[in-house]
Amino acid sequence: MSAHTIEAELTWTGKSFEEGIEVTVDASGRIGALRPGDGSADRIMKGRALMPGMINAHSHSFQRALRGRGETFPGASGDFWTWRQAMYKLVENLEAHSFQAVCVGAFREMLCAGITSVGEFHYLRHSGLGKNDYAFDRLILDAARQAGIRIVLLNAFYRTGGVNQPLSPAQSRFATRSLEEYWEQHDVLASMVKAETQSIGVVAHSIRAASIEEIRSLHAESLRRGLVFHMHLEEQQQEIDDCRAAYGHSPMDLVNDRLEVGPNFTGIHCTRSAPKALEEFLDAGANICVTPLTEANLGDGIPDRAVFSRGMERISLGTDSNARISMLEEMRWLEYGQRLSSRERGMLRQAGGAVAPSLFSAATEGGARSLGIEAGRIAPGLLADFFTVDLAAPLLDGWEKSCLLESIVFGSSEEIVRDVCVGGSWVNVRHG
Repeated sequence: MSAHTIEAELTWTGKSFEEGIEVTVDASGRIGALRPGDGSADRIMKGRALMPGMINAHSHSFQRALRGRGETFPGASGDFWTWRQAMYKLVENLEAHSFQAVCVGAFREMLCAGITSVGEFHYLRHSGLGKNDYAFDRLILDAARQAGIRIVLLNAFYRTGGVNQPLSPAQSRFATRSLEEYWEQHDVLASMVKAETQSIGVVAHSIRAASIEEIRSLHAESLRRGLVFHMHLEEQQQEIDDCRAAYGHSPMDLVNDRLEVGPNFTGIHCTRSAPKALEEFLDAGANICVTPLTEANLGDGIPDRAVFSRGMERISLGTDSNARISMLEEMRWLEYGQRLSSRERGMLRQAGGAVAPSLFSAATEGGARSLGIEAGRIAPGLLADFFTVDLAAPLLDGWEKSCLLESIVFGSSEEIVRDVCVGGSWVNVRHG
């Protein structure tokens, strides 16, 4: 990739859309400078608004293959646990080719939605039931490379099938037999990644999949290595009840008490967490990733407002099961869920009353913090990851610059996305 310059009709600076901004991209794929444009840029983008690429902090890309399945409920209503059985059935039938194909498709769909980076919470590791080959680790990295998306491979430790329970046969393709094996494979992964667009993080899948001693060890080593750490936390009441029965405390209380919680830790969901425990977790500097569409689809619930009590800068968004890939919808439902719960509007507003900037920050800057990548804003030194909005798109008819972000967040879909750039390289994502 060679250095080049970009001038769009409008550029999102983090506070507003501004006209006449030229963005330089250097040969390393980073933003060099922002300066007044004079119409001589290498890439003139009339009728486009340039925005920082959105960051999907939590995805299980293979679950894209479940879309439309498990949505009928003969005889009784369903829940997370009945959905999980459908997911296990999918896992039984995914072979190397079909796994890679569905992951490539999911990643391409993300790019079409303006998502330039994904945190892939990866626990489908082995090529078949009873195997221990970690063959799918390379496939997920290859799928990201093939699609052209930036990936942080969140490498999952998964040893138990419930709190202090053995793995079921359906979970055997997720298995990690020991901490030693986990770190051996982690080092193998580190030798596979393409540094320009790929990196690795550490995961304890959940309190269901690892003991608190193993979680503590994994997190301590992630700190020593300078890696981000992610974990599903308190998505389901049964998980909390089982944890209390085994340890006398909820998963969040255990994490707060036993781990050196800080900025490298992201808790996923926290839809059943108590306000006091959430506030302690956030006061320690940790992050929370919310996945409103999946949490609604699975009946997980809505996080307590305490999630947002310390500000929005540590909130990120994810597409999780990928039943629908749209960060714009995730943003909307982050706010709408709180509106439905409180019966009030403007729940996640900034000091001046605006909501859209807070939501867009969660989809960009919050994701960058959660994944430990230098992205999420259009600013010198950061990664040149962008998408453009087609200002002539029918969904934006009647837009005005003063409320364009609100029009994008609350009134549009990924149909408005026209160009995507990852590390300075433009990806073809034209819609049909």
